[in-house]
Formats: sequence, C-alpha cells, structure tokens
Amino acid sequence: MEYVIILLRQILMMAILSACGFLLFKAKKITPEGSRTIANILIYISLPCVIVNSFLVERTKEKLLALAISAGAAAVLLGVSIVVSRLVFRKDPIATFACSFSNPGFFGIPLIMGVLSGEAVFYVAAFIAFLNLLQWSYGVSLLTGEKASGLPKKIVTAPFMIATAVGLLFFFTQWKVPQVVGTALGYLSGVNTPLAMFTIGIYLAQADVRKMITDKRLYLAALIRLIVIPAASLGLLSLLPETLFEMKLALLICAACPVGSNVAVYAQLHNKDHRYAVQTIVVSTVLSVATIPALVRLALILWHVS
Repeated sequence: MEYVIILLRQILMMAILSACGFLLFKAKKITPEGSRTIANILIYISLPCVIVNSFLVERTKEKLLALAISAGAAAVLLGVSIVVSRLVFRKDPIATFACSFSNPGFFGIPLIMGVLSGEAVFYVAAFIAFLNLLQWSYGVSLLTGEKASGLPKKIVTAPFMIATAVGLLFFFTQWKVPQVVGTALGYLSGVNTPLAMFTIGIYLAQADVRKMITDKRLYLAALIRLIVIPAASLGLLSLLPETLFEMKLALLICAACPVGSNVAVYAQLHNKDHRYAVQTIVVSTVLSVATIPALVRLALILWHVS
C-alpha cells in the first residue's frame, strides 16, 4: 500500500505542475513556439541526462543480468502492445500508433523516480530505446503506408539512442564522471519532471473538451492503452522472479503510461489528423491518473508486496 500512496502523491504533484503549464499557456505566457522549445529541451537535453545518469552505477553480475532481462522484457511488452493495437484498430493508423506506444519519457520516468528511485530508470532504458526505434520505423510506415526513409541515420542521431549508448559506455567501462559533470547531469535531470508536466499541461490547454467528450474513438483508445495492454503486461511481468520487483514495477509503469506525445508530432509531420492525435494524448493522460494507481495496486497484490 505504501507504493500506491507514494504513487498517488507523485501523480498529485505532477498534476499541479501540469496545471502550471496549462495556466501559463492560457494566460499566453507560453506560446506554441515556446512549448516547442520546452519540448526540445526535454528531448535533447533533460531526458538524455536522466538516461545517462541511470547507467552511472557499479557494474556487477546482478546489474548485467538485470540489463539483459529488462531489455528482453521490454521487447516482449512492446511487441504485445503493437499486436493488440493493430488487431483492434485495423483501419485507424493514428489510434494504432497511439495505443502501441506509451509515454515513458515524459510521464513514466517522473513516476518511476518518485515511486522507486533515479537508479530504477536503468531498468527502463531499453524500453525507451526500443520504443523510439519502433516509432521511427513501424510508426512512420503506419501513418504513411510507406517504409520510413533515412531510418539508420535517424536512429543513430536520436537523442535517446545517443544517451543510451553513452550510458552503456560508462556502465561497461566504469569510467568515473568528473564531479562537476556529474553535478551538471544531476541539475539537468532535475528539470525533467517539471518541464515534462508543463508540456502535458500545454497539450491539455489546446484540447477541444466538447469534441473529446463526445468522441467514442477516444474512449476505446484509452481502454486499450490504459487497461488492456497494461493488464497483458502485468500478466507477462508476473512470470519474472520476485527478486526483480523494482524492475517489474518500473516496466509496468512504462507499459501503463498514457499515449505518447510523438503520435501528435508524427501526425503533424506527415499531414495526418493532428488534432485527433492530440486528443488521444489528452484523454488517456487524464484517465491515467486513475488507472495507473489501480494497476499498481493490483500488481502489488499479485506480487505479494505490502
């Protein structure tokens, strides 16, 4: 129960930060261009620093095994997410994209750091790397009906991939980061949660509430993204040993997160229904405030954790 209480407090704190972004945008203190700047800081600086920081741990046999297991589990969970989404939304590429990929970067990492620790991000680095890889390949082809062009270059230069590669380098070589660099990494990682929540609040501020309430497609997408896929993920993660509790919970939180913001980015980039894509993000984000704690509580019961 303690984990659920911590999670609820973390979600409440995140809601307050999101409200700040919402109010600032409504008051025109943050412009659409300003919101894109915040997103760029997150994608290119803050989130990569969080990932690199998570790898700055002692290399042990246990950590090596955990890295391998978490990578394998991440691949399976994402595979299940893609298959379920494709089966349900055969003729709706935006909903398929939206339900296939959660929001572990903006939404999951702040929760994991609040409920577990910054070191627990180590367990979801592979999940984030695979997710971005699949978005650039499968996701783009899904929206365009064509194979993604320039994929190898995009993968190599993607900030999350670079951060993961740098983190792995430090993890395997055990190079010591200079104190001043480590302090800078800590500061840059620290702005991840507030900026991510500001971004979500800005999305909420731009949403058409009336249209969202009456659009049944959004509720179906939320059902698949927030309940069906996380429930399947919970069943699969329950097969892992009890000793891997932190890894299991971190991966479950990632799998249970609302729709990722990249669906709106890619929809706009490829001239698809950008507004519909944003609505899937907003509805699932609002509803996840209730579904994530409920899922974590169920997981704790099944895993016999008090």
